[in-house]
Amino acid sequence: MLGAAAGVAGAVGGTVFAGREPGRDALPWEDVRLLTEVLERVRQEYVEPVDDQRLLENAARGMVTNLDPHSQFLDADEYEEMRISTSGNYSGVGIEVNLRDGRVLVVAPIEGTPADAAGIRSGDVIVSIDDEAVSGDNVTDAVTRLRGRPGTTVRLTVSRAGEPALLTFDLVRSNVQVHSVRSRVLEPGIAYLRISQFSETTGADLGTAMGELRRQPGGAPVRGLVIDLRNNPGGVLDAAIEVSDDFLDSGTIVTASGRGPDATFRHEARPGDVVDGAPIVVLVNGGSASASEIVAGALQDNHRATIVGSRTFGKGSVQTVMPLSRGRAIKLTTSRYFTPSGDSINGEGITPDVVLEDVPAGGADAADAALKRAVDLLRAGSLLQSRAR
Repeated sequence: MLGAAAGVAGAVGGTVFAGREPGRDALPWEDVRLLTEVLERVRQEYVEPVDDQRLLENAARGMVTNLDPHSQFLDADEYEEMRISTSGNYSGVGIEVNLRDGRVLVVAPIEGTPADAAGIRSGDVIVSIDDEAVSGDNVTDAVTRLRGRPGTTVRLTVSRAGEPALLTFDLVRSNVQVHSVRSRVLEPGIAYLRISQFSETTGADLGTAMGELRRQPGGAPVRGLVIDLRNNPGGVLDAAIEVSDDFLDSGTIVTASGRGPDATFRHEARPGDVVDGAPIVVLVNGGSASASEIVAGALQDNHRATIVGSRTFGKGSVQTVMPLSRGRAIKLTTSRYFTPSGDSINGEGITPDVVLEDVPAGGADAADAALKRAVDLLRAGSLLQSRAR
């Protein structure tokens, strides 16, 4: 194994020196030697024999995971699960997690899933899964342990701000079929769209939802729209761009900067607004992350919508999934994205135009104070313009 590793290192080294000045961007050979020394010590002296493949995969996992909270090494099973989850159909409890300050944090439960029904909340910190402590340096492991066959039970223990004791939830895994867009008419002329996450089907789901709104009895045109992105943990970048474009006639949607040739890009809106310029209010909260923030930022900075709620999560980076051999992959942070005004929201989030405290998940019912405020703004016809920043 070590001979093969050295051979690969030598081949790469020759390539590096052939294309660059000597001493510039060369592989750190002393550090490469350190890796092989550690591998050999573990193989020879660890208390139990360890499979070579496991050792090398663990080394790769540590290399990628320690770059930032969002980069991950994915073995074949994890890669397959990730592809299934972005398709909008998988088996698990329906929870989006992230790593922050060394803790596995719930970004949001996905609406209509076991986690949502049990009362898991955005901001909960996962302490243990099946009474086994969760490692704060491996969010992939936590995701893997939450997945499983439908009908099986997983015990989730969380800490929650304001709660003196830990909370325990016994969740029954199920087939999570995420219909990412729901719609309803709130009153004649005022419509409601709930986007629970951004998957590969979200663009088509939005088209279906808008068609249903137009076929409502009476067929009143949409003269005001509420887009609910509360507790939407994000998802597929292209879906966020497509949704933003649906409500913009022109203007920048998002820009990104990175090192690779495809990591720096700018997306511009194409002509065509599915609600023909009707005023829009977008609802957000601390569980609105990533792709949700792209949509909110695009509509805010282009003065297309008034943002109502509380400050969003603050994930301003783009991850690219890169397939490897034997069905494995790495999910690597390749870009930092910026709102049309040039702001990075990473760690900062988006500040709403109308700030409300303690904004819960979207329920679209009479007790929903944020939704009521949105409807009042649409009725008044005097929406605040998103501020230029």
